[in-house]
Amino acid sequence: MHVPDGFIDAPTSAVTGVVAAGALAVSLRGARRELDERTAPLAGLVAAFIFAVQMLNFPVAAGTSGHLLGGALAAILVGPFTAVLCVSVVLLMQGVLFADGGLTALGVNITDMAIVTTVVSYAVFRGLLAVLPRKRRSVTVASFVAALVSVPAAAVAFTLIYAVGGTTDVSIGKVATAMIGVHVLIGIGEAVITALTVGAVVAVRPDLVHGARGLRQRLRLRVNGALVDAPAPTAPVAARTSRRTLWVTGLVTSLVLAGFVSFYASANPDGLEKVAHDKGIDKKEGKHAASGSPLADYGVKDISDARLSGGLAGVIGVGVTVVAGSAVFWALRRRRSDDVSPVNTGV
Repeated sequence: MHVPDGFIDAPTSAVTGVVAAGALAVSLRGARRELDERTAPLAGLVAAFIFAVQMLNFPVAAGTSGHLLGGALAAILVGPFTAVLCVSVVLLMQGVLFADGGLTALGVNITDMAIVTTVVSYAVFRGLLAVLPRKRRSVTVASFVAALVSVPAAAVAFTLIYAVGGTTDVSIGKVATAMIGVHVLIGIGEAVITALTVGAVVAVRPDLVHGARGLRQRLRLRVNGALVDAPAPTAPVAARTSRRTLWVTGLVTSLVLAGFVSFYASANPDGLEKVAHDKGIDKKEGKHAASGSPLADYGVKDISDARLSGGLAGVIGVGVTVVAGSAVFWALRRRRSDDVSPVNTGV
């Protein structure tokens, strides 16, 4: 759903840019409350993982493919404010280095793929957890539904943006029907990937999953016919996997997905590309400002072997994204530490 340059007119792109900038400012402040020394490294890894999995287009219908958007996955793992930043880092890397998603449309893409998916999915996720049993399995179930809903929600958001500032004269009804229809199917793939990933992390380190915090119910004992809360355990339960092991495993998985598995991804156009071509939305698509990048179109310039070129581009993308994301989140963590230091608290 990366919107290219030329789909949306300049005034509307500017407005979405302002919206995106405002949301990023709010998210920078909010992420300082979500991140600590344990979760900041995970946030950088989440950004790299989203980048890698977005390279894995999967078939959803005849001649159409889809890929992970990642808003729901990031929101559940590291929190909604941090999730907006994670997806935005990915979109920036893709636009600048790989010519994927227009630079003038960066505000549109952040609004649609980072903000809308995160807000909608996290609202659905929290709503479901409020009524489901307080168990780890509920986190996985809620993440599936939240991710499933987030993708057609992004399709609706794009349709609304196109209705305001589309550069071609295409019936909004036709755009909405086509976009929502195909993205419901893509949402199933998004839901499966999100649920599997969240379930895997919850199984080994539930304490690091933002969406799983506070789920464990206090044991209750019957004393003299009345139920009372049992005393809290004096020592935490040992983690099944260390943070370092989880981080290394996640990074290696991302590198393998981007560097090797991506070669076998579907070559069919994704949902937006297919709808844009079929409905004529792409008539005024502009040339990407980064089309001359050595990594444009997810290949390394001057390397003729397609497998090697794409694999190297994927590995470079994962590396750059994890470094950029980690730098942002470590800086925010340090700001949080400064804010609660004895000097600032008056202690």
